Amino acid sequence: MKKILILNGPNLNLLHKRDKKIYGDISLDKIAADCEKLAKELGVRIEFQQSNNEGELVDIIQNAAEEFDGLIINAAAYTHTSIAIRDALEIFSKPKIELHISNIFKREEFRQHSFLSDVVDATISGLGVQGYTIALLAMNSMI
Repeated sequence: MKKILILNGPNLNLLHKRDKKIYGDISLDKIAADCEKLAKELGVRIEFQQSNNEGELVDIIQNAAEEFDGLIINAAAYTHTSIAIRDALEIFSKPKIELHISNIFKREEFRQHSFLSDVVDATISGLGVQGYTIALLAMNSMI
């Protein structure tokens, strides 16, 4: 059975408390439940994780190659700042999707650059929380 890691970065644990015009009012737990439901329908297993710590995210990515067939990452603010996460993703040789709830290209200038985009297979941006299930559908067909 295919196994997919969905990894979330800083502040996404408070997603439902952030700017509702940008992020909506759905919690990360609800997104995880929606992904679990879809995964069951697709016949794949997922693991949904979140961390506010850059080093922990790097460790998770480094260890993921042993256990997972693909990786979906919403690195949140680390998208725009973390070479360490970029380098860990570059080493992960299986399919990878970068995910953003908002359209980062319509946001502040500092959010318009991603250090991750050149080392992933695809990027989903601006589709709201539906981006998670879309990414899961895409990853299922990529692996």
